[in-house]
Amino acid sequence: MAYSDWTLETVKKAFQLEEVNAVGIFSNVEPVEPSAHLATALERNVPLAFAMGTEKAKSELIVSAILVELWEHFDRSISFFSGIDFNVDAENGLTGICDFLVSLSSSQFHVEAPAILLVEAKRDNLTIGLGQCVAEMVAAQRFNVEKGNGIPRVYGAITSGIDWIFLKLEEKKLQLDMAAYTIERCDKILGILAGMVAQKA
Repeated sequence: MAYSDWTLETVKKAFQLEEVNAVGIFSNVEPVEPSAHLATALERNVPLAFAMGTEKAKSELIVSAILVELWEHFDRSISFFSGIDFNVDAENGLTGICDFLVSLSSSQFHVEAPAILLVEAKRDNLTIGLGQCVAEMVAAQRFNVEKGNGIPRVYGAITSGIDWIFLKLEEKKLQLDMAAYTIERCDKILGILAGMVAQKA
């Protein structure tokens, strides 16, 4: 079993997670103004990615640009990975490839704990990625503990590039923000991501 095989129902049951749904869990996070470079890149890339319509195009043209901006925002003191194998616990189905993974370590050549944020890119239907993203978050929790670098919270995001939804996992408590954030509010998306990295979201 791989991350992509999980549904929200099966992952909650398997790992005994308590789901809490609320609107605007991350609404109080301070926005982060995008750089001129990112603003220009998104102005150019978003229509192109939208026209192509594929998950790959949206990942490469939008999501990667935002995560590079996040990396720069923290003066390159964090790391992020794209299309990385993250095999944590094969016996419990926590294996597979993560679209994007952000770590609080600055090491860019391999994933070091603590892994803090998992981002899954989807073509359009974001809710279909919930189980996959949550399974990756559970894996990140276990990975961090196994490496002796546990942190209180692990976060997730599912995005079409245009729309973003965010999740938080603290021990067995899974919080899903019922609000969707759009790329037009890139400052808010960046603010939420930065708050996650700072463990303040």
